[in-house]
Amino acid sequence: MASTKILDVKKGIVSEIVNSIKESESVILFQYQGLTVAELSELRNKLRETDAIVKIYKNTLLKRALDELNLNFDGFLEGPNAICFGKNLLEPIKVLANFAKEHEKMQIRVGIISGSVADIATIKEYAQIPSREGLLTMFAGGLLEHMRNFSIAVDLLAKQKEN
Repeated sequence: MASTKILDVKKGIVSEIVNSIKESESVILFQYQGLTVAELSELRNKLRETDAIVKIYKNTLLKRALDELNLNFDGFLEGPNAICFGKNLLEPIKVLANFAKEHEKMQIRVGIISGSVADIATIKEYAQIPSREGLLTMFAGGLLEHMRNFSIAVDLLAKQKEN
């Protein structure tokens, strides 16, 4: 029989996981087996820049936390897993996807995006969305194109009125 101290510690960890999931916009579960300590540290540093953190929990504690939230990760909670909690929606997903491309041993498995479970295909779609700066650049380019066309039209109209 486990002591009450151990049970209290485990309950604290489960509540920590639940709170982290509730406070995060994106939560990604990935396998890190085969990554070196240096590679995992590099990943943590890149994620820290996007206001995200990586934690490693026992799968049983993670399952209990997910059960509390009525989320189903069955089939994914096997083997060594790490979980990324991101306060932003897109940036941590992009960092993880790019890191997984560079390191074949890392495998993104499943995630929670804005409170609902997302499979690997959905996560890959989110990873392909341009960054905020990229979207703003595209928007500005579109506006400039319309302004250019408008100025050409006004110029042609002025030339037509002169004749």
